[in-house]
Amino acid sequence: MNFPFYIAKRYLFSKSSNNAINIITFIATLGVIVSSIALFIVLSVFSGLKNFSLSFIRTVDPDLKISSVEGKSFFYNDSIKKLLVKDKIASYTKVVEERVFLNYNDKSHVASIKGVDTNYLYVNRLDTAVYFGNWLNYTAKHTVVVGSGIANALSIGAYDFLESLKIFVPKPGTGYITSPKTAFTQVNTQPIGVYRLTDDIDKKYVYANLTLAQELLNYKSNQVTAIEIKLKEKTNVKDLQSEIQNDLGSRFKVQTREQLNSVFYKMLNTENLVSYLVFTLILIIALFNVIGAIVMMIIDKRDNLKTLFHLGADIREIRKVFVLQGFLLTLFGLFIGLAIAIPFILLQKKYGFVMITQTLAYPVEFHWINVLLVIFTIVVLGFIAANIASGRISKKLVE
Repeated sequence: MNFPFYIAKRYLFSKSSNNAINIITFIATLGVIVSSIALFIVLSVFSGLKNFSLSFIRTVDPDLKISSVEGKSFFYNDSIKKLLVKDKIASYTKVVEERVFLNYNDKSHVASIKGVDTNYLYVNRLDTAVYFGNWLNYTAKHTVVVGSGIANALSIGAYDFLESLKIFVPKPGTGYITSPKTAFTQVNTQPIGVYRLTDDIDKKYVYANLTLAQELLNYKSNQVTAIEIKLKEKTNVKDLQSEIQNDLGSRFKVQTREQLNSVFYKMLNTENLVSYLVFTLILIIALFNVIGAIVMMIIDKRDNLKTLFHLGADIREIRKVFVLQGFLLTLFGLFIGLAIAIPFILLQKKYGFVMITQTLAYPVEFHWINVLLVIFTIVVLGFIAANIASGRISKKLVE
């Protein structure tokens, strides 16, 4: 057995004659255990919160979205239809989107109308977010579904036949508006459902039948603003994006869900990074206890070190003893911490015993990358702490 490792292992698991050193070593080990638990749980919680937040984005945004580079709309023709007949595409839907002005019972709100066809729910399962009323009735052209933010702003209820939701959009043209009555195109609609996702989305969209949106905007039957695509499972999104982009040419842009919500993704990644750095800083502070414990051990074992030195061990080997001792102490605390944290996360994911509200459990996700990140962080910082502490050993100390 390696001589420094053998001595380090003996020092680690044997009690010191000085009870204060035993207490300091116990506190240092406990600090590593608690830090390991905290770091892993925080990373798992943020993974869960990220997945929970992205679940709303997945509900409303497609895997891929095709839109025009120049102008708001384009014509869906046979050439585009042929390009979308691919084995990797599960379904696609045509949509029309535009900013509109809403009026209901003398209350006003600015939002966006999104006209969708009968394939929409095969691409985005927004019907699962409807908590009051029903999804669009495709046979009743003037039915709409509004977000809860819009419903609250305008005091809208579903199936209120006494009052219609008026949707206005400016007519295309140039020059000054001479008459407000002739400057806008108006349709009267009947809200039949209210959906709830996020505050931004709930205040932004009114969903309507595609034909109604096209008539409101004076579009032709094959004129749309975007085509949204759902891919089959295990399809490489980036590869298919490049393939469709090459087929369509520079007049169109093909965007992934991440590109459509780039700011949101960056915010989530930044929050995750900041949380990791904050808890790493806490871990660094906790590892000062490891440095202190090793230094106290060096002082306590000074006579033994002199004996080792006179028996032929050089300073480098003696330092290596305490580097390994600190490393083993950190490693011991790390695995005890993970042995506690991993079952806790798995149980929380399955049973949800820690709740945010009465009906919503704290979202967590178990990822091996988080386990490896915790191991890497604590092992590296523990090794650095042990090296700092063992640097106190000099030839003067053991002579």
